[in-house]
Amino acid sequence: MASLRELVDKLKVPFQPGGKLEKLHYVFDGFDTFLFVPNETTKPKGAQIRDAVDLKRLMITVVISMIPCLLFGIWNVGHQHDLATGGGLELIDKILIGLKITLPIVIVSYAVGLGIEFLFTTLKKEPINEGFLVTGMLIPLVMPPTIPLWQVALATAFAVVIGKEAFGGTGFNVLNVALTARAFLYFAYPLQISGEVWTYLGDATTVNGYSGATALALAAQTVEQGTSVVSAFAGNWMDSMFTSFSLFMGTVPGSIGETSTLMALIGALILVATGVGSWKIIVATFGGAFITAAAFYGSANYVELFGEYPGMAVRIILFILAIAFTVGFGFLVKNKEIKYAGIGVGVSLILFTALVMGEASNSYMAMPPYYHLIIGGLAFGAVFMATDPVSAAHTEAGKWLYGILIGTITVIIRVFNPAYPEGIMLAILLMNVMAPLIDFYVVKENKKRRLQRVTAV
Repeated sequence: MASLRELVDKLKVPFQPGGKLEKLHYVFDGFDTFLFVPNETTKPKGAQIRDAVDLKRLMITVVISMIPCLLFGIWNVGHQHDLATGGGLELIDKILIGLKITLPIVIVSYAVGLGIEFLFTTLKKEPINEGFLVTGMLIPLVMPPTIPLWQVALATAFAVVIGKEAFGGTGFNVLNVALTARAFLYFAYPLQISGEVWTYLGDATTVNGYSGATALALAAQTVEQGTSVVSAFAGNWMDSMFTSFSLFMGTVPGSIGETSTLMALIGALILVATGVGSWKIIVATFGGAFITAAAFYGSANYVELFGEYPGMAVRIILFILAIAFTVGFGFLVKNKEIKYAGIGVGVSLILFTALVMGEASNSYMAMPPYYHLIIGGLAFGAVFMATDPVSAAHTEAGKWLYGILIGTITVIIRVFNPAYPEGIMLAILLMNVMAPLIDFYVVKENKKRRLQRVTAV
């Protein structure tokens, strides 16, 4: 390491103020501080904070937590290709196919994103931001393997320029940058990011009866067909494709890095153990999704228990009870974290009863609640997107409400919008916008409570 340090110091000279490459000083500084801890100390006066982790190391920790999803995604791209073509490929062949498809997407994401970051840091004459270390990995992981590379480049450029730099750079963006890239592609080029685009086929011929539909797409189709979601999974072109075990492990078609709930949970353990990710947001997101899915499941199965769908009077009573539950938590509970968690659950129940007021049961409602936790990108979104330290809620109490509503809105979008059967992307983006408002009221309540203590004294 000493020899590398000497080499970097020699190369640094032209980039120093007054050197020939002075304009690129902050670009070189970005590489320098990426390799070595910044050679800086705090000023003699002012707050003194000592910490072994700087922002680059924090971001690298998040990247490391995503490696299980990346490695599994590389294998799964090759595995899905093998299943669709009936090729009987060996493990190494599946990995090579996955690398062939995945690495170019990762390279384009980092090349375009970092290129724009270097441009802005040169123009603004400010140290380079480290946020794209994470974003550059997240963008490929939420893309289908068949996505054209030029669309990856365009989406990355849009997300970095409009989603981040327009707001002031890393730390100022309102929306999650990687989800901004995916949302841009979804609305600008829907054919390349929806439908049966989740399996790389190349020039190979597919097996008879092949369908590239995801579990979410099959579940959404049952709304129109009136069939059972579970039977739709069982009647897929390949037996055991969408069993609970396969969905949990992630051996199903989908975006490159978000199919495996297991890999996302391993990433969650790394984030929580290192103190980088908020376990409250992760638990709250899963909890909100499960509570809402369970409510829909109970509503759909009401007919089997009582012979007919609940009447309007019953639904109005449930709506009033949900409001009373929410208001009660807001005014009666003193512990602020339990209070906001309860408010989140109450809002979930209010949304549920409001939606079923004029809605008869549909087949998607009848899907067992736990399926919502293991299909689609809910686990990946809960772990890596919802916990974004910039665009998420920052108050500890607010994180419960923020996470519960993400899970709730995800399930609502899935059940009531068959045209967009996923939901987690839009749910997180919506709550990114609401997060500052949640924090505002949490802080406001804290101020009110402290003023009351002062007055009492």
